[in-house]
Order: sequence, then structure tokens, then C-alpha cells
Amino acid sequence: MSRIGKQPIAVPASVKVNVKGTKVFVEGPKGKLDMEMPRRTSLKVEGANIVVSRDGEDAEAKALHGLSRALLNNMVKGVSEGFVKKLEIQGVGFKASVVGNNVSLSLGYSHPLNYPIPDQVKVTVEENTKVTIEGPSKQSVGQVAAEIRAYYPPEPYKGKGVRYSDEKVIRKEGKTVQ
Repeated sequence: MSRIGKQPIAVPASVKVNVKGTKVFVEGPKGKLDMEMPRRTSLKVEGANIVVSRDGEDAEAKALHGLSRALLNNMVKGVSEGFVKKLEIQGVGFKASVVGNNVSLSLGYSHPLNYPIPDQVKVTVEENTKVTIEGPSKQSVGQVAAEIRAYYPPEPYKGKGVRYSDEKVIRKEGKTVQ
């Protein structure tokens, strides 16, 4: 049996879980999420726990069992606590700001870059260089952070660019004159 899939998911009191056929709806203080259950998996809500089960003992069923349990756990955690990613911008003249429903980035290009903020994701900027991305969906928060970072990833010579706050950039030595 899947080691992850067989563990029950504890549901906090502030979270509501509804199952309609193969679709799961999770609602909490941070937002609402829904998901279509992967094939060959099913779930039962037993009191304050969710139990995920599978039909079959082959490798595909076991993999989908663990996957669906992990996705449901992330949904419950997201609507109760939320997920956060932090980015730092380093470089002379590099800055960010939130304008309406867009993040405006000045990253050394001839024009500002505007990134539209998706629904249920909140972006805040502190000190023009620290970007915080919050939301109930782990996937969408990570995707927004990755797309903003992809505009100017940190380069190894001067360390300029957009990086995760806990990211270590390995610096290279420049050319030397002999």
C-alpha cells in the first residue's frame, strides 16, 4: 500500500469538504478550491478526516493513490493556512511594484514588464525589491513565482536578477588579467 496514500488527512474545524461524484470542493477562510479526483481513486469523509482509497494493486493505481492524497492535503492546508513564496530582486535600478491587477517589474530592459496577477493570488511588494506571493493553491503560487523569476533569473557573475529568498546563487570568478 502507498505509504503516503494510506495516511488520513486531518480536516480543521474551519474547513468544509464536499464530494459530488468525482469532484471535491474544499472551502476555508483563505479561499475555495476544487479538484477532479484522478481515475482509480476515491475518497470518504469520516468525521474530521478524509481517507483516500484506490482500486487495484498495480503501480499506476498506487502512484495515483499517493498523488491524490498529496493534492487533497495541499488543498486542505491551502484553504486553512495558505501558501507563501518570497522573491528578492537584486541589481542596480531593479525594482517591482503592484499597479492595479499587475506586477510592474523594472529589470534593466528598455521597457517595464507587466505580469497579470491571477485570481486568488495576492502579491505584495516591500522596499521595491521584496516580492511576497500568497494564495490558497500551492500550484498557482509556485507558478506565479516561477514566471516572475523567469523574466530575469539570477546570473552567476554579478548575482543580478530575481531569486527566491532562500535561493543560494553560486558565483563564478570573472576573467583575470595576466
